[in-house]
This record gives sequence, C-alpha cells and structure tokens, in this order.
Amino acid sequence: MRVVVPFDPRDPKTRLDAILDEGERREFARAMLTDVVEAIGGTDITPEVLTTTPIDVPGAATLVDERPLSQAVNAVLDVTSEPTAVVMADVPLLTPSSCSRLFEAAGEVVLARGMGGGTNALVTRHSDFRVDYHGASYLDHLEVAERYGASVTELDSYRFSVDIDEPGDVSEVLLHGHGETYDWLRNAGFRLDTGDGRVAVERVRESNDVETIST
Repeated sequence: MRVVVPFDPRDPKTRLDAILDEGERREFARAMLTDVVEAIGGTDITPEVLTTTPIDVPGAATLVDERPLSQAVNAVLDVTSEPTAVVMADVPLLTPSSCSRLFEAAGEVVLARGMGGGTNALVTRHSDFRVDYHGASYLDHLEVAERYGASVTELDSYRFSVDIDEPGDVSEVLLHGHGETYDWLRNAGFRLDTGDGRVAVERVRESNDVETIST
C-alpha cells in the first residue's frame, strides 16, 4: 500500500495564531508531522510526504507539488495503480495500531472523519475515486464513492478524528498524546488546568505569566 501525507510547511495552522506565533506554528506543525510519520512507519510502511516545498522528513520519502491540496493528491492517484492511503499531517494521536486499522479495513473506499466534518484519512482501492478537500469533505467523499459505485467503509476512530486546528484542540494532545507533539507543547509551557472541575489549558510563559487558552 502507498501512504501519502500532505503537508504545507509555508504558513501552517493559521487558526492557531491566537496562541502560537508564526515560528511556533511551523515548529508545532512539524512536530505533528513527525508523530504521523512515526505512527505510519510503525506499520512497516514508509510514508511519502506530499509537500509544497522541499523538506527533509526522517522516516519518510518526499514528493514536491506546489498545487492546492486536492489537485496534488489527485495527481498522485492519477498515476498510482496500487491501493493508496491519504493521511493528514495534523492527527498527532495516531498509533501504529490505529494506522493498521485504516490500512487493513475492507472496502474499495475507507474514510476516517474528522471532528469538523473533514476527511482526516482515507484509503482508496477504486481506480476512479478522486478527492475533493473543501468544507465538509467527508460528505463529499461519500458522494464521490457512491457516484462510482464503490463500496465504502466508515472507520470510527477517535485517534483519527482528532485534528489540531483550533486552540481548544490542544487539550486533546495534552490528555491523550504521547509523542513529539505532546513534548513540544509541554516544553512551550502548555499545561492542563482542572482547578474548577473542568479541563482547560493554560500556558506558562518564561516570565511566569499564565495565559488561559479557550477550550
């Protein structure tokens, strides 16, 4: 199976700019990519990072394509005859076992939804299936599969559903993370705060100023 991980390192995770500056967003995005690549690599598959600009990613091959996400992924599918998985780079809670569930699931098309209606991962074994990443892409991909008569498996997976896009998503990594992303957040001063009986996130700066993160 071919496994592709799209990644744009130029100005990643802009919706986190309320809590991370530009340089931090780049570091954080690379930490998540590292966790995704390591989880896939734990299945004995070497992923290919589909990147908009040349980068070095330990444990992965790289493909450079400057086009928008859907066009770049579909260009890969156009020339690939083997089953292909596409896994987003911002799902840092993945483990080798959760990746194996995706790769081994039956169906001509396997879809793993994100919390906001996006498609955080998929597998296609159907020659005509192509991606369309915009809006509620999970529903779009169901429609594409139906259009071509492809059998669909919907993968119910918490670890695939958690993509880190908004400040409130950070708590999921601090609660359930285990790798580079978790370590990066902790080193940057992010902590869980359960003082009022609910889970919140705070950031302790070097000046000892404490910033509460909206969750």
